[in-house]
Amino acid sequence: MAPHQQARYPLAAMLDGSQLPEIRSDRARLRWLDASDAPAVFGIFSNPEVVQYWSTLPMESEAEAQALIASVHKHFADHTLYQWGVTAADKDEVIGTLTLASLDAQNRRAELGFALARSAWGQGIMRSIIPAALDFAFGALNLMRVEADVDPNNTRSLGLLRELGFEREGLLRERWRVGGGAQDSVMLGLLRREWRAVERTD
Repeated sequence: MAPHQQARYPLAAMLDGSQLPEIRSDRARLRWLDASDAPAVFGIFSNPEVVQYWSTLPMESEAEAQALIASVHKHFADHTLYQWGVTAADKDEVIGTLTLASLDAQNRRAELGFALARSAWGQGIMRSIIPAALDFAFGALNLMRVEADVDPNNTRSLGLLRELGFEREGLLRERWRVGGGAQDSVMLGLLRREWRAVERTD
């Protein structure tokens, strides 16, 4: 089959059902976000520290969190973005989100994004759950590449991604306009074959 004749969303076959699968690690869990999570999502994304290096300003109302969750559901149905709520392994309260955005089934790539409530920083939550999400991306979704777009001042996220095998591939200057200012982007990438090598050495 020629590339232009490929099914529009071959990833859809991997995720039959009405919601994302649950993914677990030793310290954390990824689960489906629903409307009842809006207060927790608002609490996360209304904190200026959490969104300091994001391409959006802090949320100002719970209605914005409700709209975000509705958007997550729509993108899931279209198989263009998958976003989970992050919880501690033994709890159900959402303390963060993890996203595979810009899903490109034809080129088998996606962009990784994550955020964690300020109160949960320093507990190894993301270090625990991101590898499980990458296993899902390179395994069940059969992706060949996962990218990340990170503010160059976000040293914590950059350090974590490098620890997980992501390679810095370039700097895009003044890529985002946020609150009247400009933000650069460090672009990183991780290939499937590189992730398998990281797994074998862990």
